[in-house]
Parts: sequence; structure tokens; C-alpha cells
Amino acid sequence: MDYRPKTHPSFSKVPEVTVFFWIVKALTTGMGESTSDFLVHKLVPEIAVVLGGIAFVVALYLQFSSDRYVPWRYWFAVAMVGVFGTMCADVLHVGLGIPYIASTIFYAVVLFAVFRTWYRVEGTLSIHSITSERREVFYWAAVLATFALGTAAGDLTAVTLGLGYFGSGLLFAAIIAIPAAGYFRFGMNSILAFWFAYVVTRPLGASFADWLAVSSARRGLAIGTGLVSFVLAAAIAMFVAFLSSTGVDIPDDQRHRRAERPEPASVPPASG
Repeated sequence: MDYRPKTHPSFSKVPEVTVFFWIVKALTTGMGESTSDFLVHKLVPEIAVVLGGIAFVVALYLQFSSDRYVPWRYWFAVAMVGVFGTMCADVLHVGLGIPYIASTIFYAVVLFAVFRTWYRVEGTLSIHSITSERREVFYWAAVLATFALGTAAGDLTAVTLGLGYFGSGLLFAAIIAIPAAGYFRFGMNSILAFWFAYVVTRPLGASFADWLAVSSARRGLAIGTGLVSFVLAAAIAMFVAFLSSTGVDIPDDQRHRRAERPEPASVPPASG
């Protein structure tokens, strides 16, 4: 039995950025928004926030306890960040009465502080460098801040600026084209393009989820937060099962390590 102490992760803990990454990421943003709203309205708000915080901690514990990227652990953590990040943003407005413009600025400053500290300590913001526990802490701090910022920004455009949830979704769909075009057509820095798009996917997914869920009086389709949450969670589960079975988003370092493993020696057939 191996009693050696557990070492820090040497494999990348973040999946390769493929089209599936962005699809599942967008689904988690919508699911986080609708699930947060569902829990807060079905339970006592304080209890809902505590439960969301517990789920968030459990999800991160599972993610940090692995030494490599595991699809269900990673996306469970992202989903719980989506739920708890939404609650964090809503607490400032609903609980403390802080305007959306102020909460948007606050979380933008928080995200900037996380990025600045991360870069000063590690020298890079690349998600392909998440191979140590400290870098993983910075990564998830940034992810949580992006979810809170995106939630506040989406509510700012939908409510304060009066665009409505559908209009807000269209706005952020146009904005997310900026890093896409910048990266594929104009040579935008890949790290900048990634985090630009990562922030915008939050209000994009959340705006359309709200549009599906909220009442017609709020210019929505009135499907309900419970049903929207269930459908989005089921879609996330199906995509994660697909990723787990195919391995299409396994980081390059893990893929290369698999390829380097020697084939098992063949056993010669027994002679008669």
C-alpha cells in the first residue's frame, strides 16, 4: 500500500476549450440563474443562501480533491458556482438594496483585483496553466467573480436600463461576438479573448433563462424557474455524460500521458 503523501496536482484541472465547453458553460449560467431564483422564492431566502453556500463548498472540495480534470467534478463545481454566484449578486441588490449599477461596478473591481493578484503571483492568467493548487484557487476565485459580475450586469441591462430579459440576451449575444471575431479574425490575445467571452456568457445565458422563466408581466414566457432549472440541468447532465464517455475535452497533458502509456504485453497462445 502506498503511504506517500498526496502531491499537488501536476495535470491540468481545466478542460480544453472546445465548442462543448462554451455550450455547457452557457447552460450552467442559465441553470444557475433559474435555480437560484427558484430556491430563494421556495425557501426562506437566508436558508436558500446557506444551502447554496454548502453546495458550493462541497462542489469545490470534490474538484480540489482530484489531481486531474474529471468532467463531472469540474462541471458540478461550475454549476454550483453559478447558483451561489447568482445568490451573491442578488444579496447586494435584494438584501441590501444596492443598485445594480453599484453591484456591477463592485464585482468588476473584485474581478480585476483577482486577476491582478493572480498575474502578479503566477505571471499568467492562462487556464492551461492550472496545474497547482494555488493556481486553482485563483482560477475558481475568478470564476466566482465572473458569475457574480455577469449576474449584476445582466440585471442592470434588463431592469435598470429597461431592455427586458430578451433584449438583454440579444445585447450580450452581440457583445460576445467581439472576442470571437477578435480572436479568430484580428489576432486578439487568446487569454484576453477567453476571459472576455467567459464573463459575457454569464449575462447571456442568465438573460435568456430569465426570459423563459419570468411572468408575462415582466416580459417573459412564464414557463417557471423550476421547469427551466430542471430542463437545463438535464441538458448539462447529458453533455457531461457525453464528455466523460468520449474524452473530447481532455487537456493535452492528460491526452499525451495516455498516449505514452505502453501497451500491455500480449500473452502468447498456449501450445496444444
